[in-house]
This record gives sequence, C-alpha cells and structure tokens, in this order.
Amino acid sequence: MKLNLKRKCQRFCLILICLVVLIFQSDVPNLKALSMDNYQGEMVIEELRLKVPADIKAAWLNAEKEIWDPWLSSKDGFLGRQLFWDKEKEEALILVNWKSKKLWKSIPISEVNIVQGKFEDNVKTALNISKNPFELIYEGELDKQV
Repeated sequence: MKLNLKRKCQRFCLILICLVVLIFQSDVPNLKALSMDNYQGEMVIEELRLKVPADIKAAWLNAEKEIWDPWLSSKDGFLGRQLFWDKEKEEALILVNWKSKKLWKSIPISEVNIVQGKFEDNVKTALNISKNPFELIYEGELDKQV
C-alpha cells in the first residue's frame, strides 16, 4: 500500500510539472505566430526568374525600365526592386519588395497581364520578332526573416 501511494504521488507530481511547463510555454512567441499564408502585414519579396539570352539582354533591361518601372512605382505598397543577371545560365533574377503581401496581392491579375502585354510588345518591336523571348522559369515569394 505504501508503494502504491508513493507511485500515485510521483505520477501526480509529474502531471503537475507538465501542466506548469505547458502554462508557461503558452507565452512563447512561436506558439502565437500566425502562418505566413494568413499574415498579411510583413514585408514580402516577389521573386521572378526569367531566361534572358545574352544577345538580347539590353532589350530586356530597356523594356523593364520603360514598362515595369513606371507601373510598379505607381502601385501602393511597392518599395523597390532589384534586377540581377547570371551570365553563365543566361537567367535574370528579379526581386520586387512589397510593404505587405496584402498590398501586393490586391493588384488585379488582369492589370498585371495588361502590363506584361505592353512589356512583350516593347520587346517584340525592339527585336523585330513575333514571340516574347523571355521565358518565365520561376515565380515565388520570399519572407523577410528577423
């Protein structure tokens, strides 16, 4: 009987310790954090990768400057962007900084498609070709880390 009482007391103490730990853990910021899909308030970076052959890189840069720069600058939440080019892969990396995912995603896709059409028309006219030569390889987003 003494052994049984001792065992029950040990179990009770173990459960009590676990409860105390759980209560104090409820204040940990990670447990209160929202998933990035639901949280719309933090800066987000749009990431785009394009195939940009070396011989037409200048046409790409010019169209970016003439078409995308003015349009992006007029958008609420746009913080700036960076253009990179990898000469070995002949790929462009475009990083567009947005104040929040909510502001970025509030731009209608139909409006983006119109601007993309203007971009492609600019390039096709400049190069005297009938098809957009810049294949989209990847489109995604990056979340700023603390």
